[in-house]
Amino acid sequence: MVFYFTSNVVPSAYTIYMGKDKYENEDLIKYGWPEDIWFHVDKLSSAHVYLRLHKGQTMDEIPKEVLIDCAHLVKANSIQGCKMNNVNVVYTPWTNLKKTADMDVGQIGFHRQKDVKMLTVEKKVNEILNRLEKTKTERFPDLAAEKEARDREERNEKKAQIQEMKRKEKEEMKKKKEMEDLRNYSSLMKTENMSSNQDGNDSDDFM
Repeated sequence: MVFYFTSNVVPSAYTIYMGKDKYENEDLIKYGWPEDIWFHVDKLSSAHVYLRLHKGQTMDEIPKEVLIDCAHLVKANSIQGCKMNNVNVVYTPWTNLKKTADMDVGQIGFHRQKDVKMLTVEKKVNEILNRLEKTKTERFPDLAAEKEARDREERNEKKAQIQEMKRKEKEEMKKKKEMEDLRNYSSLMKTENMSSNQDGNDSDDFM
């Protein structure tokens, strides 16, 4: 089971989701999207919370209000963290998550530590949690199928982009050849005119 929430604190709402337990978290790690940002309480056990970015957006462009929503959700779903103040929450792109065969279920590492950021939740804010709770839905998604559909769409988009680029290159080459032919034609006409004038002068001298 996966829990979905909606962060609607900004005009363009965001989807936040997390697995019910560590086994669902394993699937989320495996079938995450490049558009996903992963959140977890630093140095404590907690839920693995994911924020899905809008297309073309980077982690640095996440609105502060949305980051705060994700951080509160992570803190609230940490057995120890939910009782503490000044809890640190780490977050990083899904693509930076590192999972090796020797790691326990739910355990994760990072490819690049420099791509891991941190924010602090000073204390629980019930208004934030209540607002998110109202948007909560429970689903049993086929994560593998969703990931494949997303990847297939990306492949099709890239294919279309390549085809469009080739079309533009072909069109540019055609225009270039037409301009070159036009220049050659103009040059030829000038040469013919010069030859014709020269022929005329020869005739005048002969007479």
